[in-house]
Amino acid sequence: MALSPFHLAFPVHDLAAARQFWGDVIGCAEGRSSDHWIDFDFYGHQIVTHLSPGAGDAASNPVDGHNVPVPHFGVVLGMAEWEELAERLKTKGVTFDIEPYIRFKGEPGEQATMFFRDPSGNAIEMKAFADQSKLFAKD
Repeated sequence: MALSPFHLAFPVHDLAAARQFWGDVIGCAEGRSSDHWIDFDFYGHQIVTHLSPGAGDAASNPVDGHNVPVPHFGVVLGMAEWEELAERLKTKGVTFDIEPYIRFKGEPGEQATMFFRDPSGNAIEMKAFADQSKLFAKD
């Protein structure tokens, strides 16, 4: 079965800051927009930033010795693309909640991961697997 693009709409405090972050820092092409929202092409998926100045803060859960922000979203990239993004984010001065590293080393779910936030505090996890067929591996 072919993978279908997902759609995710989430709140932001400032559309200009969202446009700069998602467009210039992450590299997403902009789609439709209005005075209240902006569509972006997030690695072939549709994300929509909606102006909502009163949005709340996230919680966290412990995973592999780190406090993982909840809720969060992201995309599973190829390893080279993940490494390129990690370097671009560092160059652009993005602050990481969890610095890029390899999680679950030597286990079936071994993966590269990093967590950071957009200017409105939305948590993003970008990850990669050396072998994407292990995405849902249990053992």
